[in-house]
Amino acid sequence: MATDNKVSQGTGIDEPSNHERHTTNLLDRIKNKHRSTMNSQHNNILVPEEVKKLKKLYNIIIVIVLLAFILATIQTNFNPVIIFAKGGNFIDFVVNDLTPPNFKGVLGLGDALLQTIAMSMISTFFGGIIAFCLCFFASYQTAPHPSTVKIVRGFASMQRNIPNTIWLFIFRMTFGIGTTIGMVALLFNTTGRLTRMFAEVVDEVGKESMEALDSVGAGYLKKLFQCVIPASIPGFVSWLLYSAEINIRAAGVVGALGGGGIGLILSSYLSVFRYKTAFGIILIMAATTILVSLVTDYLRKKVLV
Repeated sequence: MATDNKVSQGTGIDEPSNHERHTTNLLDRIKNKHRSTMNSQHNNILVPEEVKKLKKLYNIIIVIVLLAFILATIQTNFNPVIIFAKGGNFIDFVVNDLTPPNFKGVLGLGDALLQTIAMSMISTFFGGIIAFCLCFFASYQTAPHPSTVKIVRGFASMQRNIPNTIWLFIFRMTFGIGTTIGMVALLFNTTGRLTRMFAEVVDEVGKESMEALDSVGAGYLKKLFQCVIPASIPGFVSWLLYSAEINIRAAGVVGALGGGGIGLILSSYLSVFRYKTAFGIILIMAATTILVSLVTDYLRKKVLV
């Protein structure tokens, strides 16, 4: 008892117990959490003036879209009511004339399908080779001179932005109808597209690696083969597979306009009003496109892993 009295008289203050200290710390944490929550909510709250500006911007965008739709409707003489008014005719055509699909009696269907697949694969393969050679002159990282970037990219943009059908009409005037012009039309468009995409892949190569090779005096070809190309191969393969998927779809349209393959057979059956057989060919084309898409997706995942 004497010792306890000496301690209390020496300090003059009763020290808090462990329970009191725990309660105080808990209250402090709750206050800090509440304060941080209020601050975050305050930061996320928009000022009334900002809300008004956003509403005004949204209203302007809606008005612009509506005006563009009205002007386009007037320019093209498009009447949306006709779609609903003649919907019964469309349903009648699908039920009576288009279905069920007919897969029998189509002469040369297997060969035509193989021609379509071959057209898309050949145009993708050779387009990839040409694009691989051109992309280094179209990249800001590897171009020997800035002017080559503009020249090669401009040429690639012209090839890419002109549709396959336009290229087909141009070559059909010279070479006639057949798979040759179909493949060349796909090749031109594919080369332009892959050149631009491959150049973008090369641009994404880290500058640190290039600067490290520059510091040791590496030449142009050494930088390409030791740094740029190894780092760009996954991107090249990914875009090449994606281009094959695009070309297998485009080959049907090109063929229907005279480029050969299964599209040409489809066009011939449509011209004599054999719609059920034509619908069977369309389903075969769709199944082929889906199959190629699944294969390319699988290979793309394997490459990018």
